[in-house]
Amino acid sequence: MAETVDIATIKTQAAALLEAGVSYGLSLATAIALLIAGITVSGWASRAVRRKLEAIEKFDQTLVPILAQIVRYSILILTAILVLAEFGVQTASIIAVLGTAGLAIGLALQGTLQNVAAGLMLLILRPFRVGDSVRVAGESGTVDEIGLFMTRLHTPDNIFIAVPNAKIFSSTITNFTMRPRRRIDIVVSISYDDDIDQAMAVLQQVMEREERLLKRPPPAVFVRALAESSVDLEMRAWARKTQFWDVKRDLMRAVKYALDEAGVTIPYPHRQVILSPGPSGDEPRVPAAPSA
Repeated sequence: MAETVDIATIKTQAAALLEAGVSYGLSLATAIALLIAGITVSGWASRAVRRKLEAIEKFDQTLVPILAQIVRYSILILTAILVLAEFGVQTASIIAVLGTAGLAIGLALQGTLQNVAAGLMLLILRPFRVGDSVRVAGESGTVDEIGLFMTRLHTPDNIFIAVPNAKIFSSTITNFTMRPRRRIDIVVSISYDDDIDQAMAVLQQVMEREERLLKRPPPAVFVRALAESSVDLEMRAWARKTQFWDVKRDLMRAVKYALDEAGVTIPYPHRQVILSPGPSGDEPRVPAAPSA
């Protein structure tokens, strides 16, 4: 009788273990499937949102990367909750645990959360947009993307730069292309022997011949400084931001040719050496170079 009871108990326990194994195996398989599906769908949805928003001409392209990232991380969080629910973890319990651990998570991810908060503030305040030429946190370049954690730039020589959002938000931001027009300042030095009025007239004519310069405010030339070896004149004119560098380069080239044609000298540093005779009135001698 005892042997019969033992065999029956073993059979019952084996059946229970088999049932539990099948149940957990199915839960594990379902969780893995949910995890793979969630990762796949999150990536697909993020790319789809990015493509759709980029196709809208009037939509602010600055918002595209961060909205795509929000969609991706939202799906991943939902996937994680569903995976935990497959193992019997209640959603209410998950929320309670996250609420309890919120302070610890916040302290552990303090730098990351600062970048996220700074990224949101950059999107709200809009000190720059995608495509703007900026100087932020000591780095200069054109903005490619404002993300949740960092802002991506590229330099004129096509070097990639990633700057954490917290560093950008806590430093001075210089935007070179926010305004529709920019002022061109060019300093031109002339010799003290040259006619200032003639040189100023030449520079004024150079700017009047440049059709890309804006008429209002009108271009101006004035004496900036009386330097040690030159009279410094300054040219000031306004151009559209998209033409700023092209116009400035062409103006400097035209100034050189115009001054040469007018006979105005552009001085460059000279060094004058005066040799005085010795006490006996002899001619000054240059000491011989030491032999090797």
